[in-house]
Amino acid sequence: MELFHKAKAVLLRSNHDKYLTAEEDEESVTQARNGASRNTRWTVEFLETNDYIIRLKSCYGKYLMASDMSFLLGMTGHKVIQTAGFEDSSVEWEPIREGNQVKLRTRQGNFLRANGGIPPWRNSVTHDVPNITATQDWILWDVDAVEIQLLQSPQPKPSAPSESQSSSESNQPFKSPNFGRQDQVSFLLLGCVMNWIDF
Repeated sequence: MELFHKAKAVLLRSNHDKYLTAEEDEESVTQARNGASRNTRWTVEFLETNDYIIRLKSCYGKYLMASDMSFLLGMTGHKVIQTAGFEDSSVEWEPIREGNQVKLRTRQGNFLRANGGIPPWRNSVTHDVPNITATQDWILWDVDAVEIQLLQSPQPKPSAPSESQSSSESNQPFKSPNFGRQDQVSFLLLGCVMNWIDF
């Protein structure tokens, strides 16, 4: 998606108006209301071989990973965690636009889901395929770019002046340097003092 291509870092806001958050244990991933926290900032990396697939890195340098661990035994949904490496496709996400929001799909076809309801579901984040209408919006995320990629154009190298330029510049009348306001004031004060001494 174009937004991810432009952004160096993003905030992901869930349908519950909470932000995808990397917890301080450097493993858990939850939702939190405070979007100003550094834990809600995710750096965007694209695969070298596929610019439609992204990795998201937390403030701890860990990657957002769709694990194969069940969130709760006997229930659908698998844990989403932070991991140090990216040996396999479990840290790869495909952004799919849905109106003004995105869905993030794993290579296995699941979606990043912000859960609601009562604990332990409340504020949890899993990956799953929503199978009931009530949770369809739980896989939708608003994306806010917090740092934009700046494409810098290369600066032209200064070229050595040619002989014709040197000779034409030597014929130019001398121009005094521009004084700043403070320099002008100092210059005027110096003149007043000199006049006073002569007087």
